[in-house]
Amino acid sequence: MERETLGQRIRALRIRQGVSQAQLAFPELSDSYISLIESDKRVPAPSVVDLLAAKLNCSATYLVSGVSEDVVDELRVTLDYAEIALSNGAAAEARGRFAEVLASADAVALPEMLHQARWGYALALEAAGELEEAIAGLLELTDEASAEADLDHWAKVHVALSRCLRERGDISAGVQAAEGALRHLIATGADSTDAAVHLGAALLAAFIERGDLVRARHLAEQLVERAERIGTPRARMVAYWEAAYVAEIRGEYEDGVALAERALMLAGDGEDPRNLNRLRVIYAGLLLRARPDQAVRARELLGRVRAEISASSAGEIDVAWCLTELARAETALGRPAEAVRLAEEALDLLGDAPRRATAGALTVLGEACVRLGRRERAVEVLTRAATCLEEMESSREAAQAWFDLAEVLAETGAGEPRMAAYRRALTCVGV
Repeated sequence: MERETLGQRIRALRIRQGVSQAQLAFPELSDSYISLIESDKRVPAPSVVDLLAAKLNCSATYLVSGVSEDVVDELRVTLDYAEIALSNGAAAEARGRFAEVLASADAVALPEMLHQARWGYALALEAAGELEEAIAGLLELTDEASAEADLDHWAKVHVALSRCLRERGDISAGVQAAEGALRHLIATGADSTDAAVHLGAALLAAFIERGDLVRARHLAEQLVERAERIGTPRARMVAYWEAAYVAEIRGEYEDGVALAERALMLAGDGEDPRNLNRLRVIYAGLLLRARPDQAVRARELLGRVRAEISASSAGEIDVAWCLTELARAETALGRPAEAVRLAEEALDLLGDAPRRATAGALTVLGEACVRLGRRERAVEVLTRAATCLEEMESSREAAQAWFDLAEVLAETGAGEPRMAAYRRALTCVGV
């Protein structure tokens, strides 16, 4: 059954209330204009819709959509609860509530609400680790989004798409998504905006994961300079966060700690808890590498993050990442058996799909197995880690993983497998 048009709803309400076109028009409008609206030959401006709604004792939303105010309120409450669940890391609950709105026949007539539900549903899918479905939804949203209509939202959709593509292992596609969007902003003169900083951060992360450290360092410097010029705390926090990541990858751990501390100082109370905990995990990881004597402090910070994300039912990837860094801390503190338990818990959450988080957990597990003298197990998991990274185009990290495996094999006396691992490492770096 087709919905009534705006004009048909106005006419029906007018007749039901016993009002003529002239009476409805007086004194602001003409009766001929009302006739044109009711016959759908004119589309009234929003201010006229508001005026007619007041005269007909209904909401403007009902006139435009045909959905009663009670139904709109109910859908809006469901969306609000979904947003709260998502911000608290309760991915499953958020996904369910967003799905309720998407399943509503009335939501079709409410385009803004429908878009909000689709956007939230894609983020909930990502948080739950359902990357294929999340990417499909985000691709549709990027096709529909407009930088001219809402720059910040347009950028957020492209950042989320790039992030999900990278997490799935499609690093080149992640680069293309962020680079194309950033190029568009520069071409339109919108490069000195928070949106440009967020897109630059997404592109920077993709460069790092692809092993393109020269471009990553150059972009990190541009990002910090741009954020300082813009001056907003949010832009500066993002820039310092990503610059800290570059410093970590380059082995400049003390610089990374300083940058991460600056980012944490700028993170306000309104910051997304998921992002804030990610930043804390990065900071703890940098502490472990830069200041091994502060491993206890790093473990305590990670323990607090784990408690928060567990209480909020965070997505599997975030939990696994925290568990992996906790395992790294336990290894540094001379407790490899506990590290093995934590790394295996992370892997159970992640499943078999090749992901960056999976490779990280496998690498930490391999190191802990070496400490325990479990050489065969170490060889097995390090081989899986290197293969996973290679499949994901993470050439630099894959090379390091093959090199680590070769070192373990050297201790077992396996000559040919050791040389094969060295050759794979060299291949990954283009030698």
